[in-house]
Amino acid sequence: MEHMHEGHDQHHQGHQGHQGHQHQGHEGAGAGAGKVSWAMAARATLHCLTGCAIGEVLGMVIGTALGWGNVPTMVLAIVLAFFFGYALTLRGILAAGVGLRTAVRVALAADTLSIAVMELIDNGVIALWPGAMDAHLSDPTFWIVLAIALAAAFVITTPVNKWMIGRGKGHAVVHQYHH
Repeated sequence: MEHMHEGHDQHHQGHQGHQGHQHQGHEGAGAGAGKVSWAMAARATLHCLTGCAIGEVLGMVIGTALGWGNVPTMVLAIVLAFFFGYALTLRGILAAGVGLRTAVRVALAADTLSIAVMELIDNGVIALWPGAMDAHLSDPTFWIVLAIALAAAFVITTPVNKWMIGRGKGHAVVHQYHH
């Protein structure tokens, strides 16, 4: 867990000097999109992916252990992916001394679209991959397809985060609490 926090801190080190919700050059609908680096968007996406992956795997392990079918297990995995995605963001915001109510609102604003896109892609790949839904945790197919699904989610969600950060939304909202 500490390693993930260090990566989150590194994510924010590249943003020193940014002030408030609206970063210079990011006010207009398309004005600042070019000023957001792909590395910044990738770090924000990796942050969300970490929480999603924790929730996905935990949900699948719990659902399997309880003998649940595919649909309830997938629903649990998605719920836990959102929970852990938000929890990682909340951890950083609360550490900055922000009240719980404000921190929850910031986390929801920062991560909802990113996690939703990530979960749509991730679960879509798993659902559409032949045999993936029936693979057990001990089956290498399960882990290979999960890795491919998470990689696809990362690749597709990174441009979404780049677009959002460029407009002062998504993880851009979180940055004001780290400076």
